Amino acid sequence: MALSVGIVGLPNVGKSTVFNALTAGKAEAANYPFCTIDPNVGIVPVPDARLDRIQKHVKTQKVLPAVVEIVDIAGLVKGASQGEGLGNKFLANIRETNALLMMVRCFEDENVIHVAGSVDPMRDIDIIELELLLSDTDTTERRLKKAVSASKSGNKEAKAELALAEKVNTHLASGKPARTLDLTEDERKAVAMFGLMTIKPVLYCCNVGEGDLPDGNAWSDLVKARAKTESAGVVVLCGKVESELAELPPGDRAELLSSDGLTEPALATLARECYRILGLQSYFTAGEKEVRAWTIRKGALGPEAAGVIHSDFEKGYIKAQVYSLVDLEQYGSEAALKAAGKLRIEGKEYEVKDGDIMHFMV
Repeated sequence: MALSVGIVGLPNVGKSTVFNALTAGKAEAANYPFCTIDPNVGIVPVPDARLDRIQKHVKTQKVLPAVVEIVDIAGLVKGASQGEGLGNKFLANIRETNALLMMVRCFEDENVIHVAGSVDPMRDIDIIELELLLSDTDTTERRLKKAVSASKSGNKEAKAELALAEKVNTHLASGKPARTLDLTEDERKAVAMFGLMTIKPVLYCCNVGEGDLPDGNAWSDLVKARAKTESAGVVVLCGKVESELAELPPGDRAELLSSDGLTEPALATLARECYRILGLQSYFTAGEKEVRAWTIRKGALGPEAAGVIHSDFEKGYIKAQVYSLVDLEQYGSEAALKAAGKLRIEGKEYEVKDGDIMHFMV
């Protein structure tokens, strides 16, 4: 399944700098608003040490990690929902993503202009959230008008949509984002068709100064506290350090990471948090041609997991051979696993576990 994360935030908070570091891209990073006019898109691998561990025991031609699409979107300003700045263009780009990575400036630098004149992460988050909320309210009001008209026919489905549109509109009008609305599974699927932005999970990304790594500072602590109350994700990073890391060969990064008290680049932490807030996990396929990670939702059954490889696999699913990485490392090969009775056969009702290694029979 495609995972797309949009980096959003006010101008000059470090969005494009971090985007470039994560994707080794070339987004223009300049000291003025709207230097990113069209969204920059980068496809980056999701770091997963388990792939190398599998490869030690399954000799293969190539290793393919899962990927995440990162979209760097133009800086938002107050009034965007009414067309200020890049307005609707910015908001339309957000609608295409699965989650929002909200970049928050938590560093002081007199050489980098802040669009609001001072560093205040709580104010910045409120500005972004309000603009998204106002835009969503406008969206639901238009949908509500259509639903009122359609429900006059007495159609049962039209009446159900009207009731849902009223429920969502009332919630947004109270100043609360759609993701905090209590919805049934069926309602959530229906609301997904509304194109709302505040329904998306949020990962706050605190961009701090190099001296504030690895734990952050008083500003990022405020963001962490807010994230906790919202059940949102939060990551602390330094755009400058990530840029320096991106310029180094992978084998030379450990020293720089260690000097800043870090154990891994921000991409690994961001990917892990994105998976968590979206309820995703990975399983693996392993053979002579490739060892590969596949992204699925937590709770997915065997056929659904097979379907991310090809829709025909889901339709024709019969069963799957499944084993764990722990067992692979203990026994050393698939042949040894089979001889030891550790190669399981699972049917259509099997709930795939994070880290399962699978061969599908269709």
